[in-house]
Amino acid sequence: MAAKTTLNAKNLEALGAPRLAELLIEISTGSAANKRRLRMELAGNHSSAEIAREVRKRLASIARSRTVINWRKVKAVTSDLETQRKTIVDVVAPDDPKEALELVWQFLALADPIFARSDDGSGSIIASFHQACADAGVIATSVGVDGDALVDKIFAAIQSNDYGQYDPLIATMAPALGKDGLDRLKGLFVQWSKEPEDKGAPGDRQIIGWSSQGPIYEDQVYGNHRELTIRIALQEIADVQGDVDAYIAQQPDKTLKAPLVATDIARRLLSAGRAAEALETLDAADTRSHPDMPIEWQLARVEVLEALGRADEAQADRWTWFGQSLNDMHLRAFLRRLPDFDDMEAEEKAFAYAQAFPEVHRALAFFLRWPAMAEAAKLVLKRKTELDGDLYELMTPASEALAEKHPLAATIVLRSMIDFTLEKARSSRYKHAARHLARCASLAPHVEDFGGAASHDTYVSGLTSRHDKKHGFWSLVS
Repeated sequence: MAAKTTLNAKNLEALGAPRLAELLIEISTGSAANKRRLRMELAGNHSSAEIAREVRKRLASIARSRTVINWRKVKAVTSDLETQRKTIVDVVAPDDPKEALELVWQFLALADPIFARSDDGSGSIIASFHQACADAGVIATSVGVDGDALVDKIFAAIQSNDYGQYDPLIATMAPALGKDGLDRLKGLFVQWSKEPEDKGAPGDRQIIGWSSQGPIYEDQVYGNHRELTIRIALQEIADVQGDVDAYIAQQPDKTLKAPLVATDIARRLLSAGRAAEALETLDAADTRSHPDMPIEWQLARVEVLEALGRADEAQADRWTWFGQSLNDMHLRAFLRRLPDFDDMEAEEKAFAYAQAFPEVHRALAFFLRWPAMAEAAKLVLKRKTELDGDLYELMTPASEALAEKHPLAATIVLRSMIDFTLEKARSSRYKHAARHLARCASLAPHVEDFGGAASHDTYVSGLTSRHDKKHGFWSLVS
């Protein structure tokens, strides 16, 4: 049974409305966000129209603000935006969807003034706008809106998508647009592509370098921004219409053979039941510039081969690619398709191959991911001289994973990091090296036989003689 002082709805109700009102006033004092929330709730006691007016006022206030949004303020701004967005969706939309749709458009229009003054590396602010795009699609579908007006709004939005706030808009609005709306939207982008573009004065273009002929402009290297916007929009329309050929037509010839582009196209062809064409597209990719093909391309190829009934070829590819990279995704897929008991033999063969793999760290990472701790320990003991203690992002989790059942292997991994830190005099890592040494000391009693490795006391003596002048480190060793 919960104590009477536990913070829950039932216990707070016991305080009574008058006392709760006083507490809310006290708690909201000095907090603009809490005050806005309370005003919103008060407006809700009257009508959704009152709430809509409050939301509209707040959105206008945010738009007028000129305060710089640094990383400290991102959370508060995101919270404010989410409050307004959720109010529109949860309170206004059920009662007045047309008003809610207008408010969502006003909300989305905040992106430009907000991102012009923000420094959001977390992505939380843009996530609010992407969710608002989804909300707009749901609301627009639920209410009868003028199709032409909606198309015009979406077209104008994509034209000014400077911060990526409208990236999901076409896909989320597709149900509301229907075939006719999508066709009209497509026509607007095609028409825009044919209109002459004012590239502005040279001073308006971004200079990113210089050559013997003069300045190098951004659009010369990365392409025309308007052309890219149009191409992406037409690809998205093609996707929602299920028109693979229209999607392919928007891809520049020079990028068709890029492995990841070929993969995107192949997956669309496969979904459309055109597996043979998908394989042709994948095999036409430029392997000379990409000797190690991306995992996405590899996974797509075996999927296409399976769809074509060429399972043996798919298995051969999986084994080949595992041998090249030790990517466990390929091995897992390979083993799943083997008959009972054959998979155990194949796994043993794969482990033996990984033990002899030229890059010891890739092999160690593979065994950790599998997981196969006994194999990881065997690898560490056999190839300890190859371990690079600078790779702390691998060595730290390796030592932790090995510690319980393989304390000697964990100790060797820890020593590799200690040795690197002291031999390279990386003073910024001394506190970590001291912690690793303490961990070695705690593992030592659990090591039954150090074998060819030095005992803990012998290892510490060696450190003392080799690095006795590194006082910054020894001062941290307890």
